[in-house]
Amino acid sequence: MAAIDPLTAGAVLLATAATDAVYVMFTSAVVARKRFPAASWSAIWYLLSSYAVISYTENATYVAFAALGSWIGAYASLTFLHRPPGGPPVGAAPE
Repeated sequence: MAAIDPLTAGAVLLATAATDAVYVMFTSAVVARKRFPAASWSAIWYLLSSYAVISYTENATYVAFAALGSWIGAYASLTFLHRPPGGPPVGAAPE
C-alpha cells in the first residue's frame, strides 16, 4: 500500500465536505421544487464527488478521509440551513 500524501488526504476531506454540503443544498432545492437551482447543485455535486472518488481509488486509506469530510460537510451545511421548526424549507418562495 502506498504512503498517504497529506495534501491528497486534505483535498479528499475538503472535497467530500463540500460534496455533502452541496448535496444538502441540492436536497433543499428539490424540496422547494426549484428546478434550476436543483439542477445546478446536482452538477456541482457530481464534479466534487468525482475528485474524491478518483483520488481514493488509488489508495483505499483515503476512504477514511472521505468519510470524515462527508460528516463535516453534512454537519456544517445543516448548521447553516438550521431554521426554527415549522418554518418553510430553505429556498421556498416567500409567503
